[in-house]
Amino acid sequence: MARVRPSASRRASRPEGGEAGPNAVWFKPIMFGFMLLGLVWILVFYISNGQYPLPLPRGEESWNILIGFGIAFVGFLMTLWWR
Repeated sequence: MARVRPSASRRASRPEGGEAGPNAVWFKPIMFGFMLLGLVWILVFYISNGQYPLPLPRGEESWNILIGFGIAFVGFLMTLWWR
């Protein structure tokens, strides 16, 4: 019985070694966007003396720092899947 080989176009679409192909075009801008948004969030918080981006009650301003680091962390997590 003869072995059936995939066509040339089918072989070209599959990378060697079974690895996934490159990321979509939108992946890198979103990744760096999250990192920059987190940085801007923290900078705005410090420059405005805690009044912006979220005006929180006295003593709870540190949530703004946590939110900023959380947004940036999402961007850094996306680097794990960047090809």
